[in-house]
Amino acid sequence: MAIFHEAALGMRRVARAGLTLAVLAAIIPLSGGCQPKDSPGGGGRSGGYAVGGPACPRPQAAIGVQPQFNAQEQEIRALRRQGFQGDFFAQIDLARRYSGRDAQEKNLADPVESAVWYEMALSNPDGYAPIVAGVDPKKGSRGGAGNKLNDCRAAERRGAYLALDRMLDRMSSDERQQVRDRVIYVLSSQGAAGFRTLARLHDAAFGPFGDPSDGSPVDARDLNQVKPPAAATLFTRNDVDVYLYNYLAAQDGDVAGYVMLKDFERSSAERASLGSDAEAKARRWVPPYEFYPPQAPDSGVPHSDEAAALGEAEGVALARIDELPFQHVGAALAYLQVIPQPVGSLSQISPGDVQTFQAMLGRPTTGVFTPQEKVRAIQYAAVNGSSRSQLALAVMYAEGVGVARDYARAFHWFAEADRQGSAEAKYAMSTYFSLGVSGVADQDKAAAVSYQIDAALAGFKPSAQRLREVLAQVARTPRRPTEGTYR
Repeated sequence: MAIFHEAALGMRRVARAGLTLAVLAAIIPLSGGCQPKDSPGGGGRSGGYAVGGPACPRPQAAIGVQPQFNAQEQEIRALRRQGFQGDFFAQIDLARRYSGRDAQEKNLADPVESAVWYEMALSNPDGYAPIVAGVDPKKGSRGGAGNKLNDCRAAERRGAYLALDRMLDRMSSDERQQVRDRVIYVLSSQGAAGFRTLARLHDAAFGPFGDPSDGSPVDARDLNQVKPPAAATLFTRNDVDVYLYNYLAAQDGDVAGYVMLKDFERSSAERASLGSDAEAKARRWVPPYEFYPPQAPDSGVPHSDEAAALGEAEGVALARIDELPFQHVGAALAYLQVIPQPVGSLSQISPGDVQTFQAMLGRPTTGVFTPQEKVRAIQYAAVNGSSRSQLALAVMYAEGVGVARDYARAFHWFAEADRQGSAEAKYAMSTYFSLGVSGVADQDKAAAVSYQIDAALAGFKPSAQRLREVLAQVARTPRRPTEGTYR
């Protein structure tokens, strides 16, 4: 999990070179015309299309504004907010901008990020769902095949498919895995609807993008070739993952996910038998990333994480972040080299230091820490290998402080800290093995004994009281900061 550090160093240099301006309001008006450059007859830059193309509402760069770093940065952030929330045309525009085809956006070139948003657009139901039919007194019914908006979306999807196929065909297996992982993260951040899309992406009953087979931009004959199109095979079809993602959608209380799950079970006895294995996998499932990788191309515009909080549980957990002693945030910032040494209170951090960290995340550089950014400091240090932050994050997930309670993620971060020799994490892991918390860990007594012995050898005498003390650290403020211990 020790990733993003090199990117972080580069972003700090950008921030310290002068990225301290206040956030400007992004101007993204709607504009007509949407025949993409990838489609026959298309032309123009990412926001411009062939004259006479079918009219389509879409986000577009402000007209008359000279290209500059801040304007470009704010446009990208606004598009990312819309893209994360499922806006089909914002996803298309993000993909085009990250492709770097246009002279004014060469600095944004990032094939992996471009492929992510093309895949997101192609798997977006808004790109292929039929328009609700209405009645036009002069022309009769409208909607369905031949409708201008449908024609526009079909042209967009065809162009997106061709562009994605070219990109993926040139990528290494590691780069393709990055695309898959980022798509899974973005879709999982959308909750039940995203999980249902992931289920369709793995289901052979649908097209390669989870779309209806008869409406897919992929020719069915191409799928039977010795080397099928790279864009059509990014996600491997398999029944276990179909069950997994439908199960996760149903666990979110989604009726459609539950219906799809039951239909899937009833479709064959073999599929029904997958239930126990898939449910066990679902209980242990965590997203590929703790938060979206904030790497940046040469432009210095980081990939900001615009995932929105999904519900009440997340909001309540975030409101509790001040129960976490600030010294954990201070230690994380020191680990990330944002500040020279750990601190125990927010007052010991300057606005410039806060801006540096915000720039690393691709967030507005206000100089004022938000609750979400305090959580991100712990997460960022954890994914970069800080055992102290990994242990803190595990406890946060176990207690529902800053992040919604999630035993699978708590187990994951206890395991990461354990691998680095954290004695507290070793004992917490032994407790998970012993109790089998919420189905996350098996009741393996032998493993529990082994972990307890390992913990004792590490100089930590395990006891139930000690574990309770560790878990209680986030629920009270210490009398004074103590940097040498977890308290």
